[in-house]
Amino acid sequence: MGDIFGRNPVMEALKSNRTINKIWLAKGEQKGSVREIVALAKEKRIAVQMVERSKLDKMFPHENHQGVAASVASADYVAWQDIVDAARQKGEDPLLVILDELEDPHNLGAILRSVDAVGAHGVIIPKRRAVPLTDGVAKASAGAIEHVPVARVSNLVQVIEELKKQGIWIAGADLHGEYMHKQDLTGPLAIVVGSEGKGLGKLVRESCDYVVSIPMQGKINSLNASVATGVLLYEVYRQRNAGGGR
Repeated sequence: MGDIFGRNPVMEALKSNRTINKIWLAKGEQKGSVREIVALAKEKRIAVQMVERSKLDKMFPHENHQGVAASVASADYVAWQDIVDAARQKGEDPLLVILDELEDPHNLGAILRSVDAVGAHGVIIPKRRAVPLTDGVAKASAGAIEHVPVARVSNLVQVIEELKKQGIWIAGADLHGEYMHKQDLTGPLAIVVGSEGKGLGKLVRESCDYVVSIPMQGKINSLNASVATGVLLYEVYRQRNAGGGR
């Protein structure tokens, strides 16, 4: 999967159950079937971005894109509740990763690899201002995208509150949190990791039960988002397999 172009292919994708991340529409294209595409996209709450026709010409050189293109997910999304239910059906404490506006596809792909490696149960991402499951993510995941369930939600804070009601602790990753090895990370848990530049958003951070940090001794006081997620996940793995934290 990846990008598709042309009015009929995009319309058929909209009518099917394929997950569409975004639709690009050349400015000035608002007639006939294009109007139907816009209406259906609005009904399904799919973002439509108006762009210059020249942008589509660059994306699809030598192709008749007809002023319409779409980014189709490289894997289907799941409901976040299904991730939690699947973990509990296995008799395991849920272990989730929640990503707050992560924008780099290489980071998301690498995180999927770490999630798969430690046996965590899935990832939750927001629909807005965050990288979806693109071909770039699929490539960076080295196959993990086929094994790690990903839920895409409209409101992270709302989902976090629902997870808390189900007995899942929410641990935010933050430079000013308690060192991870001093915090008990066993039991039902979701780790929340912020964007590459801004970290956790204010409302998301306030929704966390506590924040944890990674001890560092170098001159650079932060880690790449995917590296930080991997380190935190392996601390959870260590504690779970050691029978407790600290």
